Amino acid sequence: MPFEKIQAEKLSQAVQGQIEQLILRGILRPGERLPSERELSDKLGVSRPSLREAVAELQDRGLLVSRAGAGIFVAEVLGSAFSPALIRLFADHDEAVFDYIDFRRDMEGLAAERAARLASDTDLKVIDTIFHKMEAAHSKRNPDDEARLDAEFHMSIIEASHNVIMLHMMRSMFELLREGVFYNRRVMFKQRTTRSALLDQHRAINDALQARNPEAARAAVVAHMDYVHRALSDQQASERHEQIARRRLEHEQGRG
Repeated sequence: MPFEKIQAEKLSQAVQGQIEQLILRGILRPGERLPSERELSDKLGVSRPSLREAVAELQDRGLLVSRAGAGIFVAEVLGSAFSPALIRLFADHDEAVFDYIDFRRDMEGLAAERAARLASDTDLKVIDTIFHKMEAAHSKRNPDDEARLDAEFHMSIIEASHNVIMLHMMRSMFELLREGVFYNRRVMFKQRTTRSALLDQHRAINDALQARNPEAARAAVVAHMDYVHRALSDQQASERHEQIARRRLEHEQGRG
């Protein structure tokens, strides 16, 4: 008969499984420090040897890393979906920028649609809270804060879609955006009209999500990313035109 005696799960395996779930669901984030051994063993209700065994296994698997004198951290696994050579290629070619925006439009549109259907009430409160922080930052005209909150707003929607594959893939994509591989988000918040339009677009996304309207949420994300596509295209054209104008000016001034 194909039956075996049931073995009770070791405590270390239960600890390992809980930490894996927290990483998988994006609650524990790359680079985040775990509590001290004493605090974590108390929180989990297990002995330190069981905790050490679980941590050692997760370190062997590359999910946790130990830093001398600093503690245990979630491994920096984001960005590993792209090789350094491919990242440099993305950064050197404008084509990648617009493909990236199109990719985000499709994936985030789907995430917004899913979030409108599947998000918990608490998920929607998180999204709404971040949006109100965006409104506050808008009045202060701080491009750094606006850019950071913009990324947090979009990631909160992806988290609320409750698809762990999408979550980690898009976190990887946003990490490259944060590093300026695709474009500098701060540039988009420097012009008054662009800043106001972006805030209005995020408001439309938030309103659709709070109303749990999947179609409207997806349409609002698509409209937003299409606007970003046009704004960046116009910005690049403006920069090219300015370079040409400066050369004309230099030439004219040189003619005496």
